Amino acid sequence: MAKIIPLSEAVGDLIGDGSAVAMEGFTHLIPHAAGHEIIRQGKRDLILYRMTPDVIYDQLIGAGAVAKLVFSWGGNPGVGSLHRLRDAVENGWPRPLEIVEHTHAAMAAAYVAGASDLPFGVIRGVHGSDLHEHSKAVRWIESPFDGERVLAVVAHRPDVTVIHAQRADGDGNVQLWGIVGIQKEAALAANSLIVTVEEIVDRFDAVPGEMVLPHHVVTAICHAPGGAHPSYAQGYTQRDNGFYTAWDAISRDRNRFEEWITHHVRGTTSIAEVLDSIANAGDGE
Repeated sequence: MAKIIPLSEAVGDLIGDGSAVAMEGFTHLIPHAAGHEIIRQGKRDLILYRMTPDVIYDQLIGAGAVAKLVFSWGGNPGVGSLHRLRDAVENGWPRPLEIVEHTHAAMAAAYVAGASDLPFGVIRGVHGSDLHEHSKAVRWIESPFDGERVLAVVAHRPDVTVIHAQRADGDGNVQLWGIVGIQKEAALAANSLIVTVEEIVDRFDAVPGEMVLPHHVVTAICHAPGGAHPSYAQGYTQRDNGFYTAWDAISRDRNRFEEWITHHVRGTTSIAEVLDSIANAGDGE
């Protein structure tokens, strides 16, 4: 049965340096609080998966926590670029970032394959593109049934998936609703699952369009009201559109970004200390 524990304990116990981590949530239920806890604990060399990396991944990349990003579309929703992601790709700041690009369909197929314990997923997409020429994660194959040429996508199998949800009960079951993206598949594909929730209740009230994840697939539940901010949790919190606009200016400048992370994420490990540890590790190689 899933354990109900503090978020700091869940991140400390389940996410280590070099872990492969998926943090999913489409438009809403984005696990920002968990991302900030990862930064506070100074995690590094992470391999991150996300169908639509946005502000929380911009923060993690800018904090020097990420070695590799596996993703499809990436940007600040409704605003523009992710400047910390862009700086890492173009200039290697604060560290070089390896990227593996997919289409949305390929990301979904890869999660489904991982959840199904299969080596790869299959899609018909990307005909006419050269994506396959730039990625070792996809291969053209021929259907053994009719000879059709389709694209195989290597399965996603994160060490840990992190999601935010509206509710959990005392037995460790999780209830979420609203715009549900690839959370279920990402949850089932991972070895461990951390869920931050708005509320822990005795029993679930039925909600139209709900999804319930049973306790046996959940590793840790963490009570984190407002844990999706600046994203939102339908029925609990609203989207902070002003933050997304403000983030564009904050993230454009390295010094301003560092100041924001240090003061607002309030880490026990400062960004400067994280960057120093990365530099020192490089010197010793």
